Amino acid sequence: MLRMAVIATLLASPAFAAVEGKPFFSLYNTDLIVLAAFLVFCGVLVYAKVPGKVSGLLDARSETIKAELEEARRLREEALELHASFERQHAAVKEQAARIVEKAKADAQLAAEQTKAEIEASIARRLKAAEDQIASAEAGAIRQVRDKATAVAIAAAGSVIAKNMDDARSDALIGDAIKAVHERLH
Repeated sequence: MLRMAVIATLLASPAFAAVEGKPFFSLYNTDLIVLAAFLVFCGVLVYAKVPGKVSGLLDARSETIKAELEEARRLREEALELHASFERQHAAVKEQAARIVEKAKADAQLAAEQTKAEIEASIARRLKAAEDQIASAEAGAIRQVRDKATAVAIAAAGSVIAKNMDDARSDALIGDAIKAVHERLH
């Protein structure tokens, strides 16, 4: 169709006018010679199936472009899926990090409470030990005071008895003590 339009345009142009004094269909009409050469050239191209080959090349190129576009679409979809996967993983990791932080806070709080309880127990034990030492020291002091008081009382009683004691009375007390020991032993 395009060829027909080109041929009609060429024949209608004023260039195809005959050369002066020469017939239109002669070798002197260069326009006619160029037209004939062009038509022969087009015929050779058609005979050699060049338009079919060009069409085949264009079709092959079109198929290649379609395949590349399809590959690009597939790669884009994979990239979108990969991006969505990374987003999901990022969200999961972010959530996991938040859980880890919360667990760490809870563990730190628990450890702080345990440490506080241990410190309070240690203070209570030390207070108890200090109170025990104070009680022991008090008991020792009381014992020492009693021992001293007993020693003073014995010394005082000994001096009072020594002043009031005569030989007869001393012999009677010793005899009574020997009897009491003899009764307790047998």
